[in-house]
Amino acid sequence: MNPLVAAPEAHRAPTALSVNVNKVALLRNTRHLGIPSVVHVATLALEAGADGITVHPRPDERHIRAADVHELAALMKQWPGAEYNLEGNPLHNLMDFVRAVRPQQATFVPDGVGQFTSDHGWRLAGDAGAAEAARLRPLIDACRALGVRVSLFMDAEPEAMALARAVGADRVELYTEPYAAAHGTPRQAAEIERFAAAARAALAAGLGVNAGHDLNRANLADFLRGVGGVREVSIGHALVADALEFGMAETVRAYQRCIRRAWAPAAP
Repeated sequence: MNPLVAAPEAHRAPTALSVNVNKVALLRNTRHLGIPSVVHVATLALEAGADGITVHPRPDERHIRAADVHELAALMKQWPGAEYNLEGNPLHNLMDFVRAVRPQQATFVPDGVGQFTSDHGWRLAGDAGAAEAARLRPLIDACRALGVRVSLFMDAEPEAMALARAVGADRVELYTEPYAAAHGTPRQAAEIERFAAAARAALAAGLGVNAGHDLNRANLADFLRGVGGVREVSIGHALVADALEFGMAETVRAYQRCIRRAWAPAAP
């Protein structure tokens, strides 16, 4: 780690920024040249002040491949203050990666094998939810035995937060696409309050709160101002798209400015 280019810890906001590099891998996979390099782009993000790197290795390897998971794990050893977050369905291929590289965090996502993108959280209520929880609990226990924190990808439903805690999760990641779709419309205030209520319920249950999906430079600060206690945001698609225009380093700095702006004291 180069302390001359890393953002000083004292200046970091309470919300961490984890950069999802899946879309970098998706572009690389369109040719056989190995460019852009996922590890190099992740390094640029960390040098610019990202607090962590996220990847979601899917079984079909349409973007992140097994080799990427291991190469990024080696990179992250050079950045002891940053977090490596592996996302995926623990009932598919995620647990093999967790056992192999022991990331700081595993985010369990209920995606189907061929799912285009994540579009809902775990449903843990009712009889079907109890059966799902029974499948998740030993996998969460296995992660925690390895020293890996577990976050469950969840819809913003306050009543579901206690269920996430009961199954053994350390955190929840609130699925923010409904908020992003409402941003700038008359529905924005209602969505903010719904997410704020879910975050309050999660905190009351003893969970940490993460958030992600379709967050961007336009909507991030409003979300963090309205939803208290968010520990981490994981952002990929919009951030990588911005990086095509502004470069990865400047884009990371721009997102960190959004986060700091959200946490800045209100003007008197």
